[in-house]
Amino acid sequence: MELYDKYPVHLSNSLGGKKELFTPVNPGHVGMYVCGPTVYNDVHLGNVRTFLTFDIVSRYFRHLGYKVRYVRNITDVGHLENDADEGEDKISKKARLEQLEPMEVVKHYTEGFHEVSRQFNILPPSIEPSATGHIVEQIQITQKLIDLGLAYEVNGSVYFDVLAYDKNNHYGILSGRVIEDLMESGRKLDSQDEKRNKIDFALWKRASPYHIMRWPSPWGEGFPGWHIECTVMSTKYLGETFDIHGGGMDLKFPHHECEIAQAVGAHGKAPANYWLHSNMLTVNGQKMSKSLGNSFLPRQLFTGDHPMLERGYGPMTVRFFMLQSHYSSTLDFSNEALNAAEKGFKKLSNALGIIKKMNHPGGGAATSNSELDKLIADCYANMSDDFNTAKALAVLFEMASRINDMKSGNLSLKSLSEESFQDFKKTYTGVMEDVLGLREEQEHDHELLKGVIHVLIDLRKKAREDRNYALSDRIRDDLKKLGVQLMDGKDGEMGYTLE
Repeated sequence: MELYDKYPVHLSNSLGGKKELFTPVNPGHVGMYVCGPTVYNDVHLGNVRTFLTFDIVSRYFRHLGYKVRYVRNITDVGHLENDADEGEDKISKKARLEQLEPMEVVKHYTEGFHEVSRQFNILPPSIEPSATGHIVEQIQITQKLIDLGLAYEVNGSVYFDVLAYDKNNHYGILSGRVIEDLMESGRKLDSQDEKRNKIDFALWKRASPYHIMRWPSPWGEGFPGWHIECTVMSTKYLGETFDIHGGGMDLKFPHHECEIAQAVGAHGKAPANYWLHSNMLTVNGQKMSKSLGNSFLPRQLFTGDHPMLERGYGPMTVRFFMLQSHYSSTLDFSNEALNAAEKGFKKLSNALGIIKKMNHPGGGAATSNSELDKLIADCYANMSDDFNTAKALAVLFEMASRINDMKSGNLSLKSLSEESFQDFKKTYTGVMEDVLGLREEQEHDHELLKGVIHVLIDLRKKAREDRNYALSDRIRDDLKKLGVQLMDGKDGEMGYTLE
């Protein structure tokens, strides 16, 4: 029996708003598509939480025994500054401002995204297609929607006709938006607007003379709309109907709603059976945003180089912190919460190191230990209940206590059957490393640290000899901020202590 038969997964489906038993399209297989980054800027922590969420989902399905195909795209064209199909393409704008080729921008920020993913131990997807690599398919599906009477061309741009689609389908099925309210809200169409209805959205946009990224099409030179790329790539690699579509809560409308309309319009069937959405990050109770000055990049979080951070935190501490909250809940960053997460992670990590070295002596009890068996079952039950990492971590803390009891002798290994011990060990290590992706933090290399400090001490000596007291004081003060206290001795000698 596979683990997925023993611990069936239930997940909260945004399509319908209730928890449902997961039943794959193809038994023993999972097809999952997640909206990836638009690579025009550094990846931010909100992105990290989304990709961490679906890293856990894919890891857990694999751990249960499913064969997983995880597709996550790279948006390298078509994402305009405004969801109303207005403004510049984000990548073209960045390229123009930096005087670079758009693909230079794409390469730089794609590599940065991959590096951040590695730091957080987020595994790469099975397939990572790009929007620019699927222009032909986007043109083909756009033409198909025109032929079906669900899209129209105006002056070289093509728009999806939402009202025509809604006659036989339900636009708003995912987000709960009411089409009449959407028609009444917002600005009205003006004489310059090409759309028949203001809620129509672009499938293809005519390229203006200054637009850098452009491709030939039946309607003239242009570029694809943002929503169409995901419809094309998800169904190309996973089939016209697949299992799970994921992304951030902010993508539910309009992006995911439009994806459903395009796919149903073109293929006559729903693209995904289950929709999962991760929630946003807040900082000290406020929404994380650049305008509020409370937004920070992963590297700032690691180094502590931000006015809102008391110090830096390791990637695994941050990963552990994010797992302490259910993916569908808001997650609030604070120094206090990160400090507590660091302590909690160290406790579980220490127990992991102990259990990995521990072996059963043989000749133990004949029957399994009911307490350990229950902890194993509880751990899987919580993960199978909508990937509830917060509750699973609570069980792991209980398991860590039992591991410490085994080490101290308060729980004799001989009182356990070998099978019970091995199941316990396999579960703890498997859930920690394979499912939650938590690995031991790299300790600072103390020899390297000592070497760096002595280099700075020599520089300070030279500054004092040269009577450059400003530089000498700056070296001393900067080291003090980092917890290194310099001590001036006789004959110009210097020592130090680590606070």
